Amino acid sequence: MTKPVTGVLFDVDGTLIDSVYLHTTAWWQAFRQYGHDVPSARIHRAIGMGSDKILDHLLGDHHDTGDDDALRAAHASLYATSWTSLRRLPGAQQLLQTCADRGLRNVLATSASKPELGALLRCLDADAVIDTVTSADDAGESKPAPDIVEVALRRSTLDAEEVVFVGDSVWDVQAAGALSIPCIGLTSGGLCAAELLDHGAAAVYADPQDLLDHLDEALTTAFRVALISV
Repeated sequence: MTKPVTGVLFDVDGTLIDSVYLHTTAWWQAFRQYGHDVPSARIHRAIGMGSDKILDHLLGDHHDTGDDDALRAAHASLYATSWTSLRRLPGAQQLLQTCADRGLRNVLATSASKPELGALLRCLDADAVIDTVTSADDAGESKPAPDIVEVALRRSTLDAEEVVFVGDSVWDVQAAGALSIPCIGLTSGGLCAAELLDHGAAAVYADPQDLLDHLDEALTTAFRVALISV
């Protein structure tokens, strides 16, 4: 790296907010409404993609797309009923606060829609230490495409060489990796550490609190891996 780390890009669902299984249930119910029997385990592993990608991923590239808009609307409606159940993951606020106290800029880069993002931000309750926020509505394609990350960098005026990404899904790892940004994985979204590492995560921790407890180690490891890969 030629520049010191000055920013941390965060995914939100499953990384800062405990919402992955709420999304899984909402998608499962939406699929059932339209006659699709998709196992919850498959849905869970797809969470982190935006709604522009997840239907093709789960139903196949050649599925009948006539119900796609209705499926997305059903998921959004069903998920909205669970917004009052959203909870911050352990250490989420403290991690953001600590990063800000160190002079690092906190940037949120999520595949959530703007309405969903509003609910997530209210739950997170950390606006004072968040520098920049981007959502799926700001990008042409959602993760694993790097569009959202590119928008986050552009809006925050940060360079890829001076940031690290924190996420819970392989889609986060892939989106960051497309821009050669080191990604720290969290297992709080339900994936195991081995899978995140196999997809290229530089280091993996249990949740925001675990990352906070090992923040210096995590940042050092992430950038060491990034240097080796250059």
